[in-house]
Amino acid sequence: MQTVNEVSKLTGISVRTLHHYDAIGLLKPTKITSAGYRLYDHVALRRLQIILMFRELQFPLKDIKAILDSPTFDPSEALQQQITLLEFRRKHIDQLISFAREIQAKGVEQMDFNAFNKTEITQYEEEVKKRWGSTKAYEEYTQKTRTKTDEELHLTGDKLLSLFAQFGSLRNVHPAEKIVQENVKKLQQFISENYYNCTDHILNSLGQTYVCDERMKQNIDKVGGDGTAEFARQAITIYCQSKKI
Repeated sequence: MQTVNEVSKLTGISVRTLHHYDAIGLLKPTKITSAGYRLYDHVALRRLQIILMFRELQFPLKDIKAILDSPTFDPSEALQQQITLLEFRRKHIDQLISFAREIQAKGVEQMDFNAFNKTEITQYEEEVKKRWGSTKAYEEYTQKTRTKTDEELHLTGDKLLSLFAQFGSLRNVHPAEKIVQENVKKLQQFISENYYNCTDHILNSLGQTYVCDERMKQNIDKVGGDGTAEFARQAITIYCQSKKI
C-alpha cells in the first residue's frame, strides 16, 4: 500500500489532483485509515496508469470515467486503442515538424494547412469514446443506478458477490455441469435486473473481464477463493458457446 503522498511522488501528479479523482469517483483509494489517510494498492495504481494515459491523450475526466466504468471495459483493448492514438499523434507531430522545416527552408510565405489537420485523430478518439462510454448498456446502467442510494448500491453489489461465492463453492465441479451453468444463468439475470440488459455477447465479454481486470479478479477470488474468477470465466464461456453467440 502507498500513501497519497507516495503516489504523488511516484506519478508526478499532485495530491490535490488525487483528492479530486477520489471526489468524482474516478480513482478511489483502496483503503482509508482510521486517521483518514488514503492508501492505494497496485490495482489502484494500475487504474491510475490507465487514467494518466488517457489524460496524456487529452481525454476529459468525464470521458475517462465513462470508459473505465463501462460494463464491458477491457483493459487490453483499451491499451491497444491508446497505442493507436499515440501512433496517430506521433504521425501528426512528425508532419508538423516536417512542415516547420519546409517553412524554414523555403521562407515564411509557405502556405499549407494540411499539416494542421487532426481529423484522423479526432475520428478515432470519438470511436474510442463511443466504444466504451456511449454504449446502450452503459446508458441503461446509469439510468438504473441514478436514483439508488449508496447503501442500496452496496447491497446490490453484495448480492452480486454472493453469486461469485457460489461459483467458488462449485470449483470442484466441471464448469459445464448443469448446477454451474444454472449459476451462470442466475448471474446473467441478476445483472439484467439490477444493472443493464446482459446479452450473451455482453456476458461473454464480462467473463473475460473477470480475469483481465485485476481489481475484479481480486474481488471475485476474495469471496470465492483463489481461481474463482477463472472458473467463472470458463463457465460463462461454455454457457455462451452453447447459445452459439
